[in-house]
Amino acid sequence: MTVSAHSDARSGISVARLAERGADLLRQEDPDLHAILDRENRRQARSLVMVASSSVVDPSVLACLASPVVNVTAEGYPGRRYHAGCAQVDEIEQLAIDRARRLFGAEYANVQPHSASVANELALSALLRPGDVILGMDLHQGGHLTHGSRASFSGQYFQAHGYGLDEHGRIDIGAVRALARRTRPRLIICGATAYSRTVDFAAFRSVADEVGALLLADISHVAGLVVAGLHPNPVDHAHITTTCTHKQLFGPRGGLVLLGRDATTPVPGGHGSTLAEAMQRSVFPFFQGAPAVNVIAAKARAFDRCATTEFRDLAARIVDDARALADAFARFGYRVVSGGTDNHIVLLDLTDTGLSGLVAQNALESVGILVNKNHVPGDRRPASVTSGLRLGTNTLAVRGAGPVDMPTCARLADRVLRAVQPRGDRDFHLDAGTAEQVSADVAALCERWPLPRYPADDLACTTPAWPS
Repeated sequence: MTVSAHSDARSGISVARLAERGADLLRQEDPDLHAILDRENRRQARSLVMVASSSVVDPSVLACLASPVVNVTAEGYPGRRYHAGCAQVDEIEQLAIDRARRLFGAEYANVQPHSASVANELALSALLRPGDVILGMDLHQGGHLTHGSRASFSGQYFQAHGYGLDEHGRIDIGAVRALARRTRPRLIICGATAYSRTVDFAAFRSVADEVGALLLADISHVAGLVVAGLHPNPVDHAHITTTCTHKQLFGPRGGLVLLGRDATTPVPGGHGSTLAEAMQRSVFPFFQGAPAVNVIAAKARAFDRCATTEFRDLAARIVDDARALADAFARFGYRVVSGGTDNHIVLLDLTDTGLSGLVAQNALESVGILVNKNHVPGDRRPASVTSGLRLGTNTLAVRGAGPVDMPTCARLADRVLRAVQPRGDRDFHLDAGTAEQVSADVAALCERWPLPRYPADDLACTTPAWPS
């Protein structure tokens, strides 16, 4: 018997109606969970978010995440799946691949990694053997866990050495070169999670070539600036480039692997495999099984939004906001690590204030200002406490806040940090008067800068996709 896929028109429902139906069912059948999600939505709308690793996902990206494509199991790659029913999934993934390649000028893109950490781990697994030497930025100096930290797989399976910053808070490429000559790494990692200056990828490639190492560039924190031409593009300098998709690409939580001119380069000891072939196999089947195809759809949507003139304007505002924010904090007497910023990150050293990063973070959160505690160079406090704060301007910029608004944001944070009374490194007291006044000012700013295209008070929001 032949059954037509379209034999019953009632068997289908539009994506928009399905989303509405799902929201109604959640509200009716699981009011506890619905209430929590609703509170979180309102919290985000009413918080002044200056978390460097955060951004705001467009409702059209959210729609992809909630689409029924999530029901499809799709192990493999477009045209080479291990399950039936993947025709549309193939189109979605190929669309995401093509958009990623165009966006970064890459020869190869893999959109399946579940996160940037996974992307880094699968790259290390594909190219190295346990015990091989790697060289990455030290965690306390601004590097990431996956760049060789002892707390991570990267620092336990490999012999990891870390480079850091000079007395001016900058990467000293001469010191990196000397360390590479001494340790002879198989892989060098450049890029950072708390470094506010421009990374010279060409110089890192020179070091890698000199010592016969592969180069991995992790651009998770500057991917949007790379796309906009406001930060050097590593794709043709690094052998492998990785990034997350949720920070500066304003997409879903996920990872991305990119290869440039070295895509067809044979992998040392790889039995004739090229880098592209090695990365393809490392993602699947070596490291991951079925991909999150709804997330891939959301990535495709985010990549499309990043290819617009409006996004380039947003990226420029992100950088201008960060510079203005760093300048404002410096005028208030705070030590800004590296003396300023070239990207969206502002790193404050609180050592001289008597406040731990944890106390500062929690005090600010109590009035609706969100930042994150972070290690600073020379930090003697543990990672759970730290002596610094990392701030970022991705979310401020997308909400429409400009450089002229950054002194206001810094002033509100300064009022709290000057008023807070620490009780050790983990507890604090903040007087009710300061808390109430700053909370009211934060609420006023959030009302002035609504989340773009998010409904406000159940009314359609008319703010543009990227506020000017």
